[in-house]
Amino acid sequence: MTLTLAMPSWGQVLARILELRIDVSLSPGEVERELDTLHDRIRQPGDKLHDMPVVPTALPGVRLRYREADGEYYVYVEDTRYGRIAGYTVFNRLIEVSRRTDRVVRAPHTKLGPAYQRCGLATSIYGWALDGGLCLISGARQSAGANALWGTLARRHTRGYVDLRDKSMTYLGESVSETVQADLHTRMILLGQGWTLSSFANATGMH
Repeated sequence: MTLTLAMPSWGQVLARILELRIDVSLSPGEVERELDTLHDRIRQPGDKLHDMPVVPTALPGVRLRYREADGEYYVYVEDTRYGRIAGYTVFNRLIEVSRRTDRVVRAPHTKLGPAYQRCGLATSIYGWALDGGLCLISGARQSAGANALWGTLARRHTRGYVDLRDKSMTYLGESVSETVQADLHTRMILLGQGWTLSSFANATGMH
């Protein structure tokens, strides 16, 4: 699947500042060092991160760069005011899904510097991917912050729950009980622009 990078509503999406907590496993200092290294690589001619395409935005002081590698999408958020990388999102492939499903869905993971958390950047990037037609699927576990993020996105995009096991998805409905939601086989899906549950089921083999 090729992600369409048409961004007619990006400025409106990114300008919405939403409260969000992104949980990371690294300490703040380690995150900052990783982001500094990424920024150095982006500025280094000859590095694969150098001269990446830029997604135009309407928000002053922010520039998005993106690349695709092995079917995974990487979006880097650059703070041009201070000359640093604010964070990045990776839209990962999942080994748990079938080949048919792999053509359609990606699992997003975001890492932001401490100064850039709680400002809606992840919401905006996920919204960009959804607006481009990419469907998203959650990981086996979600933090309260990530769950709230998906709830916010569900206001504009169709959300559902699926049971994922043995590379097969079974649709569980628009909502599930807390017990079902806590099951590691239960995942959330968000449908990208242009998708319906019917077309998603036909494309992925979802039951």
